[in-house]
Amino acid sequence: MAARERPARARSAWAGAAIGVGIAAFVDETVFHQLLHWHHFYDKSTSDVGLVSDGLFHAFGWFATVLGLVLVADLRRRAALSGRALLGGILTGAGAFQLYDGTIQHKLLTLHQIRYHVDLVPYDWAWNVIAALLLAAGVVLLARERQRA
Repeated sequence: MAARERPARARSAWAGAAIGVGIAAFVDETVFHQLLHWHHFYDKSTSDVGLVSDGLFHAFGWFATVLGLVLVADLRRRAALSGRALLGGILTGAGAFQLYDGTIQHKLLTLHQIRYHVDLVPYDWAWNVIAALLLAAGVVLLARERQRA
């Protein structure tokens, strides 16, 4: 049995960030694309193209999650996982991804909107405020974990 390594905080945070991106992508895809039918990942073409874009987006989210979990498994095997850094990374990754989606994809690139045929202002505010809160919580956790080092 290997001796316990020092916690790998940075690697734990990166593993969490990948998982956080995957979780945010999964929630977006499942809730807004599949259950509510509010939009597709790419809404500037036919619904068939939208469905293909959703499939690629779903694959991206799944890949990010699997990558993060592989990193977590390696860290646990080496007894070097930092749980706080992992959680901070998850929150940071989810918040950063959601904020990127709400600002770059929704507004700058206009790949899609949250909804169509409604006043977008409350949706945009809710989407981006939640993203900023997740991001801020993750950054605070990561900063506190770094100070403990």
